[in-house]
Amino acid sequence: MKQILLLGANNPESPRMLKRVREATGAQFAGYIDNDPAKAGTDFYGLPIFGGFEVLPRFSPQEYDFVNLISGDCHTRHRTTQTLRDAGFELANLIHPQIDLDMVQLGRGIYLREGVIVQAGVQLADNVCMHMGALIGHETTVGVSSFIAPGVNVCGLVQIGKGVFIGAGATIMPRLKIGDWAIIGAGALINRDVPAGAVMVGNPARVLKTRDIAALNNSSVGDC
Repeated sequence: MKQILLLGANNPESPRMLKRVREATGAQFAGYIDNDPAKAGTDFYGLPIFGGFEVLPRFSPQEYDFVNLISGDCHTRHRTTQTLRDAGFELANLIHPQIDLDMVQLGRGIYLREGVIVQAGVQLADNVCMHMGALIGHETTVGVSSFIAPGVNVCGLVQIGKGVFIGAGATIMPRLKIGDWAIIGAGALINRDVPAGAVMVGNPARVLKTRDIAALNNSSVGDC
């Protein structure tokens, strides 16, 4: 069994989840990579922080896989994951052991915290991250490097694109399409399709502004 390196030493909820996963599966977590130079050589809840991307050559992809714990910025999560893949590392899934994933299709690099509900027929692409209490309804698809915050309710048959950020407590009604790199604000109610790059706020949600999709795609190497 390969050991697992973790990208991003920030939220103490992650080490608590690592403990549950270790108890349930026997997974071996080697420590953290974090690009904050002040953290290098310290530890985070008992695991060492080795340094930033400059230390990657010390670790063999034949012996280590990676889990990306970055969740607050989909573009950063996407870009850093691609950096790890370019260095030859494979992505491991980090999933709370109590989550029922029967009849669910999973990519690689999936990070699902405690209390997540994923209904039958859901497809989660590579590098998706979901936090506590989020619900994804039946037959919904979630695109590469998207983030679902705590308490989100995504109804059934929704199509969520690449790099979509859905803020805490938002609700997305059934059979809608959410375009690539859209941002759904906390508490928003989405009752119509969302264009790519749109920033949506309110109840019902309205377009606050539109992001530069070309710039986001050009600075995102590969497709994770």
